[in-house]
Amino acid sequence: MSTISGGCSSPGCDKVVEQRLACPKCIKLGLKPSYYCSQKCFVDSYPVHKSLHSIAKQIQTKKASTTLLDMDDDANTNEDDGITCSLDATPGQKLSLPFWAREDQYYSFTGSLKPCLQSPKKVIPSHIARPDYANHSQGVSESEVRDRGTNKNIRVYKGEELENLRYSCQMGREVLDVAGRAIREGVTTDEIDRVVHEACIERSCYPSPLNYYQFPKSVCTSVNEVICHGIPDYREIKNGDIVNVDVTTFTRGYHGDLNETFLVGNVDDDGVKLVNTAYECLRKASNMIKPGTLYRDLGTVIHKTAAAQKCSVVRTYCGHGIGSLFHTAPNVPHYHKNKAKGIMKPGHVFTIEPMINLGGPGDVTWGDHWTAVTTDGKRSAQFEHTFLVTKDGYEILTARDDEPVMVWNRDLVQR
Repeated sequence: MSTISGGCSSPGCDKVVEQRLACPKCIKLGLKPSYYCSQKCFVDSYPVHKSLHSIAKQIQTKKASTTLLDMDDDANTNEDDGITCSLDATPGQKLSLPFWAREDQYYSFTGSLKPCLQSPKKVIPSHIARPDYANHSQGVSESEVRDRGTNKNIRVYKGEELENLRYSCQMGREVLDVAGRAIREGVTTDEIDRVVHEACIERSCYPSPLNYYQFPKSVCTSVNEVICHGIPDYREIKNGDIVNVDVTTFTRGYHGDLNETFLVGNVDDDGVKLVNTAYECLRKASNMIKPGTLYRDLGTVIHKTAAAQKCSVVRTYCGHGIGSLFHTAPNVPHYHKNKAKGIMKPGHVFTIEPMINLGGPGDVTWGDHWTAVTTDGKRSAQFEHTFLVTKDGYEILTARDDEPVMVWNRDLVQR
């Protein structure tokens, strides 16, 4: 699951954020912070940006009577929240637009994909250990907030803590493989979420996305023009779709993060090219991992690989350090000429997860305040691994058992 990159949130601005000027209203509402390169950019974009605050307030008001994680109940249901409906609802109800799109007559989508309603939120058994944000009313990770304010160094993992982190990554790999086998035409992304949720519980893992800054599901499913952070719902996967499944597991006190994009049925040549290019961007970047490599240099090889196929690289979201915290230092931008800080050292653990678009690099966020889509409605694809820097190279902590290095194999993602 990606984190916000160093790019300015103002539409059309491609400057790097260096002072981390954040929207104070977003922070007050417990939303993911939107960062700007200057006060001017913030002021100029605020008339549009503030609409997100109104949507967020409506969502929070509708959620006020419902606790996200009720350990004593099998499920939380809120039939009138405008976002969810029960599993036995009529097909027409399930395929309804959520209230934030339905009630705003001026809301427009950049492509053909539209959201549906979601199933009621799932719960986690009380015996499963959970991160600090799991029960927070706004999903805030207070440990991450403290880390951002005080941590100036990239953590080095070794010994028992590294073994626990490696185990969490292995569990994430298993869960993604289970989810991947469930993907096919006619299956809803909500069903993929159920599969992931249950696979996590079977392995005594907490699905890290659940309630992270109020993300409502256990996995991110991003279809076609969705770049990242897609929320599973009742929409059925269709022949020709490309579907990214982003899994993160938390167990033994550590997170393991990875994702893959799957080809469903007869995907056209551009779609296949896009998915292959996204894979190659990650593969070529991974080959640079070794002690002494600058984190900022990864973006250059990713940019060149994407540009060679006439694709573009999303700038808003980036890879990140991971371990006992879901997101921490270093930031790993995927675009060239970035100003990321840090040099790789043995024991560093981080994700690389380039988001590659068929069209331009621009993105906008839906009214659910999570789903990032391309501004031109063209498709986007992504692959992600969690990596460990070793003394003479790297280890893919989220690799398949028989895949110590990345090798493109379409059969692994074709459904």
